[in-house]
Amino acid sequence: MWFFLIMKVICALGLLAMGFIGCLSAEVGFDSVDGPNVRGSKTIFTRSPDHRTLTKRTFTEAGALFLLTIYRMDEHGNPTGCKIYDGKNTEMFKTSYGYRKSDGQLVEERMFDSRVKRIDPEGNEMPVRRFLYTYDALGKRSAPIAFTLIPGQTADDVFGKASALEVNPFLDKR
Repeated sequence: MWFFLIMKVICALGLLAMGFIGCLSAEVGFDSVDGPNVRGSKTIFTRSPDHRTLTKRTFTEAGALFLLTIYRMDEHGNPTGCKIYDGKNTEMFKTSYGYRKSDGQLVEERMFDSRVKRIDPEGNEMPVRRFLYTYDALGKRSAPIAFTLIPGQTADDVFGKASALEVNPFLDKR
């Protein structure tokens, strides 16, 4: 879990550095979400006006940016890739998403380490983690099947949960 929080913070810092967001500003920052059920860390989603970029920023309870995840979306609102940054604006991971051509369902997610490039014997970059998704007869997505290529630990120990969005938080508001 800490891994994804760090990745979220990193993405937010990248957007801040690129001028896409004003970190901790009144309209989109830490204090923009409040209420009786808000406690602990906060995650805030923002999107670009053209709906092609979705930004997920996670703040600590004290209000410091912890993780930033920047998703790039296709014309249907599906993520095609994302970059995950830590609280110091260091890119930690990049992720690509693969969809089935016949029905557009997500079938694979590949996460690569941005800090250390891992190369297979054929010279191709290897993901550090892969998720495969299957669907039942009604089209309901299963829990992901996770693979890790880092020896000695389980995927959940190293990475936490999958980064794919369960639902598009802006789908019904579009």
